[in-house]
Amino acid sequence: MEEGAQERIQKLLVTGDNRLKQGVDPQKARESWEQALALAREAGLEERIRPLVEVRIADLERQQT
Repeated sequence: MEEGAQERIQKLLVTGDNRLKQGVDPQKARESWEQALALAREAGLEERIRPLVEVRIADLERQQT
């Protein structure tokens, strides 16, 4: 399961990044990243994924201020 979860997590992270680059509502990017974190939590990978998501969200919040 971990391998499949890693692929889905990676896809969600990239989807969020791409949404942001394409000018889609930043909230949609954030939702993708939060979904990736939730999936990581379920798969026991939270410790590896949380820092990646936190950096992205912090950057997003800085851009919005």
